[in-house]
Amino acid sequence: MFYLMLWGTVFVFAVLAEFATLQLISIWFAVGAAGAFTAAFFDVGFTGQLGIFVAVSVILVLATRPLLKKLKVKRTPALNADREIGDTAVIIEEVNPALGTGRARSNGIDWIAVSENGAVIPKETIVMITAVEGAKLIVRELRAVQPAR
Repeated sequence: MFYLMLWGTVFVFAVLAEFATLQLISIWFAVGAAGAFTAAFFDVGFTGQLGIFVAVSVILVLATRPLLKKLKVKRTPALNADREIGDTAVIIEEVNPALGTGRARSNGIDWIAVSENGAVIPKETIVMITAVEGAKLIVRELRAVQPAR
């Protein structure tokens, strides 16, 4: 009876740990504990129960971990430049695709600016940053800045 409670407790804690971490590690120990629980139910000695627990857990980890690593989605880290998307900038040099000109200032930093739709954007225009490609801001015109009086 004691060993049934022991393996049942190990099973519950392993399942709870899996839900808490979602790393697909402790679930294999839960399966191993279920195997040991079954062995305890059929009056296998503690050494046999422990052997089943270790064997099942290790076999499952070794068999499935490489597969899970291959299937795991790799996330690309967000770049600092991506934080500019959605912000506004001021055009400090006319954006003109025909002449290959255009600069914008965003958060105190000067960037190369390219119009999202190929339009000419005059100097002093406020634009929204829609994308960042390398050192270029892709921008869309919002409104012109009114000169100070």
